[in-house]
Amino acid sequence: MEKDNIQKLLIDIGRQLVREKGTDALTVRKLSEASGCSVGAIYNQFSNMDNFIIIQNFMTLEALYERLKRTTISDDAFTDANVLVQAFVDFVLENKNLWYLLFNFHLTHPERIYSVYYLRKVADIVHLLNKVVLQSVPGMERPEQILSSQVLWLCLFAVSSFLAKDVLDPFAKADKKTICQILVNTYIAGLTVLEK
Repeated sequence: MEKDNIQKLLIDIGRQLVREKGTDALTVRKLSEASGCSVGAIYNQFSNMDNFIIIQNFMTLEALYERLKRTTISDDAFTDANVLVQAFVDFVLENKNLWYLLFNFHLTHPERIYSVYYLRKVADIVHLLNKVVLQSVPGMERPEQILSSQVLWLCLFAVSSFLAKDVLDPFAKADKKTICQILVNTYIAGLTVLEK
């Protein structure tokens, strides 16, 4: 089998393992058992499991971007923010294990240097949020717009662990979607007040 075909097979099987069994199922040994490829063959393809996980996470970010990009954008910042948040929450809830793989990797590898392609995908998502920031505060200078959009993304990213895991459910009195909407609406409202 050609190298590209082996990589695709391993990526697809790894993605399925995470979807069905969670992040603990993604070890080189379990991937080897599920794919029929030797541990050595897996390391030959990806060098290490961190590289394999980064590919998985890039695919997750790409899928999120495509989902967010398809949302309808109006001329109202609050409407658009809520539509984007709804799409974000739905995506995370539909892909809990894949999202937790991404979130946990960033949490446990803060020193990791990511490729330009990976960072560009995050920037694409932030750019979609920037449209909402620009709508809410049209006179904001470009550097502040970008910073405000990045803060909004970081807030959503931080809250996403709550979406991907059910650990905090007993303490939350509100629906997960509602919590995210309150967070984003409060942030957008704060930007509009600060602008005045």
